[in-house]
Parts: sequence; C-alpha cells; structure tokens
Amino acid sequence: MKMTEVNNAVEPSVTEEDVRLLIKRKEEIEEQIKAYYDMLQAQGGVGMDGPLVDVEGFPRADVDLYKVRTARHSISCLQNDHKAIMVEIEEALHKLHATARVRHEKDETKMEVTEQSVSPPSPFALVDAVTQGSPAFQAGLRVGDEIMEFGSVNTQNFRNLRDIASVVQHSEGKSLRVGLFRNGQEVHLNLTPRNWSGRGLLGCNLVPLQR
Repeated sequence: MKMTEVNNAVEPSVTEEDVRLLIKRKEEIEEQIKAYYDMLQAQGGVGMDGPLVDVEGFPRADVDLYKVRTARHSISCLQNDHKAIMVEIEEALHKLHATARVRHEKDETKMEVTEQSVSPPSPFALVDAVTQGSPAFQAGLRVGDEIMEFGSVNTQNFRNLRDIASVVQHSEGKSLRVGLFRNGQEVHLNLTPRNWSGRGLLGCNLVPLQR
C-alpha cells in the first residue's frame, strides 16, 4: 500500500532585520529605475515609448539607440523585480506581525499563570477584638487583621472557628505561625497560646469571613 507523506516542515520565522533588508533592496531597485529614467530623459526625453526613428524612418541622430534600448529593457526587468519584492515585503510584514501577536498572547498567558501561582490565599477570619496585654496583643495581633493562616489551619482546610479553637487548645505553650493581611499588606506573626490574667489562651476574638 502506498503511503502519502505529510509535509510537516516548519515555516521559517521572519525578523525585523529581514524586513529591513527587503525594504533596503526595494529602495535600491527604485534608485536604479530612476537612474534609467533620467538617462532616457537625457536622450531627448524618449521615455519608454518615444519613437527611435525620425519621420523618414531613419534612426534618430539625437539619441544613443543602444543606451535607450538597454535602459528600457533594464527598467522593465527592474519593475518586475520591484513588484516581486513588494509582495515579499507584504508577506514578511504579515509573518512578523503574526509572530509578534503569538508572542504577545504567550506573554499574556504566562503572566496570567504567574499571577495565579503567586496570588496569596484568601483570608477566612477577621480579628474583631484584642485585649491589651494578652498573648495575642503581645504577638502583634490587631483589630481588623484578616487571618489567612493560623497554625495548621489555612484557607483550604478551614471549616469553622472550632478548627482554630482546637489548634489553640492543643498548642498551649507552643508557638503558632499566624499569617494575615493588614491594610493590604501580608504579615506573619508568631503567637503562643498560654494562660494569662484574662479569659482564654489568646485574649482575642475572631469572626469568620464570608468567602
């Protein structure tokens, strides 16, 4: 059985330098065309279509027939070259813009993924009261702090305030890591639950945040 080969060749990419070189080549062709037109103008202004013979059918004495014919032929060839390079420039610009667009989309996707990966967790509890002189006060906890981490309790496993109460009861005299947001800034404290002159082991009150 004859198998059909699939051409998976990758189309080469185009750089800004490639486009610049094409434009430079186009300008060189235009300069050459202008030079040949100037030559035809100097030959009695015959241009591309002016007669090369006089009224009696003899070669005109005021023009160099060889130069005129050479110039006309060269102009025709250069005009074809000019059309071809204009097509190349258009295609190169299209590829360049397409490459830039794909790169931009990839950068945006990468940025979005990066932002998602570094975005901090959402807070799950709010400090609405802190008693002066308490363990919570001495650790630096303040009213308005939004808790996103309290020992082993975090955004992913928090269910209700009993989770925090359980951690506190089992961590008396042990330092707990507390992560929070304060005025839009992320802050980390070390809080040690312990007996003190007031109620409880912390001396603060937390309320759950709606998520």
